[in-house]
Amino acid sequence: MRETDFVSGFARGLTVIEAFGEAQPRLSIAEASKRTGLDRATVRRSLLTLSELGYADYDGKFFTLTPKILRLGHAYLSATPLPAIVQPYLDQLSEKAGQSASASVLDGTEVVYVARASQRRVMSINLVPGSRLPAYCASMGRVLLAALPEAQAREILSRTELKANTPRTKTDPEELVAELRKVREQGYAVIDQELELGLCSIAVPLMNARGQVVAALNIGAPAAHVAAAELAERYLPLLKETQAALRPLVQ
Repeated sequence: MRETDFVSGFARGLTVIEAFGEAQPRLSIAEASKRTGLDRATVRRSLLTLSELGYADYDGKFFTLTPKILRLGHAYLSATPLPAIVQPYLDQLSEKAGQSASASVLDGTEVVYVARASQRRVMSINLVPGSRLPAYCASMGRVLLAALPEAQAREILSRTELKANTPRTKTDPEELVAELRKVREQGYAVIDQELELGLCSIAVPLMNARGQVVAALNIGAPAAHVAAAELAERYLPLLKETQAALRPLVQ
């Protein structure tokens, strides 16, 4: 892309929006500046513009996003047929498994949930379409990274903050690459409390009719109810059944 085609002000505004999250629902100008790495004057202009357009509220010190911001995410969910196609199959999968089932896509170093059928809350955070998790320690993330050429997966890992969420989290890049090779070979990924203690999950890739991986499907279960070693035996047949049913439907 030519430099003249890049709108830097628009890019900075998007960076400011991305600074908000579940752990940071409201931000001061100073806090937003620290989180984004942008200078305070730039952050101030971006936040005041968002406030003027109705995308943020401002109480004189803190900014919070308004429901209007959902229009940006809804535009994607409306434009892609994937969530609508996958949702009824996830509902069936969740009902058969008696556990929560989800679908996600890869976005940079994270997975983004595009559909979910929840039986019970198994994580401390509430996962819904639009939720994000780090790819390196999530079962769907491992599946999606494994579908990439190894050099590309390594590049994504190099840009990832590989932190130990639990004592079980794999954070060594070479160990993760070896795990991705294993996932690629066996066709599924199992996570044993690497994202959060008490949570296990198993994921498979969702391929289209041309054999391209377009998303990932998973089942998450409380470790107290289902040991990670039992996930494949219990849930892999159900995941593969859903995978096969969706293959001719997704693009």
